[in-house]
Amino acid sequence: MIESVREVIHYRELIKNLVTRNLKVRYRSSILGFLWCLVNPLLMMAVFTFVFTILMKSNIPKYPVFILVGILAWNFHAVSLNESLSSVVSNSQLVMKVYFPREVLPISAVLSNAVNFILALTAVFAMIALYHIHLSFGLLYLPVILVVQIVFSIGIGLFLAALTVFYRDVAIVTETILLAWFFLTPIVYRMTDLFPAYSRIMYILNPMASIISAYQDVLYAGGAPSLDFLVRTAVTSVLILLVGVAFFRHVSARFAEVL
Repeated sequence: MIESVREVIHYRELIKNLVTRNLKVRYRSSILGFLWCLVNPLLMMAVFTFVFTILMKSNIPKYPVFILVGILAWNFHAVSLNESLSSVVSNSQLVMKVYFPREVLPISAVLSNAVNFILALTAVFAMIALYHIHLSFGLLYLPVILVVQIVFSIGIGLFLAALTVFYRDVAIVTETILLAWFFLTPIVYRMTDLFPAYSRIMYILNPMASIISAYQDVLYAGGAPSLDFLVRTAVTSVLILLVGVAFFRHVSARFAEVL
């Protein structure tokens, strides 16, 4: 495992180049370019705000900020997984011709979406100023929460990328799972409102619930995240990463013959 980490670090320039390539390809033919990472979540925020404040009468104050924070964090996670699972297959020619640690492909997919997420946070801070939300020292936890999410997404992304090489149906199954996962995560509602008696167990079973709630604590409530939840989620994310790396390494020797 330590050797795997060393090898990935050794190829950090390749990861940097792949992240740059991913960003350029994504916005190459787009009129708005990287501004889509702002426009898309803002449009989703407007739709959900209309549905849950006008039609369903949500009692969550300053709902647009609440929903925007959740949508951005979720989009980062969902798009990272979707791009990770196809990262090895879509680069099959590179995999078969050049040696490099194959882990860098899903890692670069997650990191390129992390860049998008960081850029999109400008929309969050604009909404924070618009709704006069007072931030506190809890904002210092933002990089920590981001790192925890990156580790979590890379761990799952490695597992999905390896599975997709052998079973192309993984993309279809993942799409369905992500849809269910979205509604089981406190993005458009508060966990305590929907599952008051089971909110703690829901956070334990769903690491993304803890991650998004931590973002909301910092960027919406203006406080600090619950440290016990954050530490538990960080440990869970590291364990998932270790399992993902081990599984990916175990099957990666067969990639060339399958591709």
